[in-house]
Amino acid sequence: MYDIDQELDASGLSCPLPLLKAKLALNKLEPGQVLRVVATDSGSVRDFQAFTDQSGDELLESTDKAGSYTYIIRKKGG
Repeated sequence: MYDIDQELDASGLSCPLPLLKAKLALNKLEPGQVLRVVATDSGSVRDFQAFTDQSGDELLESTDKAGSYTYIIRKKGG
């Protein structure tokens, strides 16, 4: 389990909005803080993996439960 510093509910939003909202939320966090994102867009799985690969932020967890996708991301630098 992770200490979650901020949560973002992007349910019902289509690509690329879940990722864009997550980027904005991450920008407000301090290095090392953790963001949990919930989305319903199946394309977000690929998007979040590619984003964290490129940004250096750490994708700690990615889960899919009945079409609800949860991502836990630690902001780089912490």
